[in-house]
Amino acid sequence: MHIFVSKLMIESPNMYERKIPVDLDCPLRLTMSLIDSKWKSCILDELRHRPLRPSELHKLFPEATPRVLDIQLKELVEDGLVSKTIFPELPPRSEYAITPLGQTLIPIIDAMIEWGNRNADLFERKYGKKEEKGQ
Repeated sequence: MHIFVSKLMIESPNMYERKIPVDLDCPLRLTMSLIDSKWKSCILDELRHRPLRPSELHKLFPEATPRVLDIQLKELVEDGLVSKTIFPELPPRSEYAITPLGQTLIPIIDAMIEWGNRNADLFERKYGKKEEKGQ
């Protein structure tokens, strides 16, 4: 047995408040407003394969602070792109899964990955060569 938690709209004094309103007449800006943070696209990309516990996501993105990841996960849940399931057991356990709506963003994420791979030389010029794993 598990409890499904859907869109929670809890006001928090620590939540980011947008200074510039989103342009409701621009579908591109509206879409970007859902995935424009540093980790949201990466989270969706990982969740496409299987549901993950918060600790697993934190291990996948060690350079992201836990607070930032938690805020972005909460926003993804609020936007309906990710679901959070809380299992009523001791100790409590939860996991995140991509929703059907979130799945509709995967082709966009795939296109971004493909574009990044095709233009790796641009990133090498901008950021330098990437280090090989294990060095």
